[in-house]
Amino acid sequence: MKHRRGESKKRAPAARRPLLVIDGDSFAHRSYHALPKTIMRRGDRPAGAILGFANMLLRLYREERPRAVLVAWDSYGEPTYRHEALPDYQGGREFDDAVIEQLEALPEFIAACGFANAKAPGYEADDFLASAAAKEEKRGGTVLVASGDRDTFQLASDRTTILYPVRAGEMARIGPAEVRERYGVDPNQVPDFIALRGDPSDKVPGAPGVGAGGAAALLQQYGSLEAALKAGRFPAMAKSLRLYRSIATMNRKAPLPKLPDQTPTWDKAAALAKKWQLNQLAGRLEQLAAGER
Repeated sequence: MKHRRGESKKRAPAARRPLLVIDGDSFAHRSYHALPKTIMRRGDRPAGAILGFANMLLRLYREERPRAVLVAWDSYGEPTYRHEALPDYQGGREFDDAVIEQLEALPEFIAACGFANAKAPGYEADDFLASAAAKEEKRGGTVLVASGDRDTFQLASDRTTILYPVRAGEMARIGPAEVRERYGVDPNQVPDFIALRGDPSDKVPGAPGVGAGGAAALLQQYGSLEAALKAGRFPAMAKSLRLYRSIATMNRKAPLPKLPDQTPTWDKAAALAKKWQLNQLAGRLEQLAAGER
């Protein structure tokens, strides 16, 4: 997998291998739309999202050699506190039955690889990413967060790097400097930035007339949304803007499975791929299994 920005990417010694946390929904949807809908698995069921996700996972594992992998998932049909607080949140989103069916099957593949899944009612995938990053940083480790959602830029730190897809097979490595370059704010200001700018994809309105440049300028001037409100900015919108900020803030206390160092079980994943009649994928997994014996 290619990497951008000319940053040196040295392999960490075994004792300091990173935790890799992946936004499952983000990459499954990208794969579903990128690959032909004619790709099928056993039972004439769709498989494009599964195959694309699996290829991405194997590339990332080969490139990064993490100590463990966690894949985080949304719970469709289960409202979160965000939906309850802002009824229009993510309103209008509709997904094909074919991608929903594959999203339900993918955790089985992740588990077959020997990796962990995180999914629970009331939480979004983003929350598990944040919780895992916070926990790994606390134990002195480093984290790679793979996601196509720029909300995750709030997690960037000296120990956490965001792997953000920019084109097929290519990831930008986003740290605090790249967040400042892109947004003009620090990572911890990203929720305030989103609250002020708004987020059309999630139906978060933001402050009227304040775009990305205006939001960055306000945060550079005041330091935080709260400080801007206390200075008298947006008096009629204070309650709404605080709500938008809370919606944009990832929950670093979301429940997680245990994440000890993992040894991939490529042979089990190969057996599952064979069962699904995804034979090329099974062959790649068998090669991985043979290489690690």
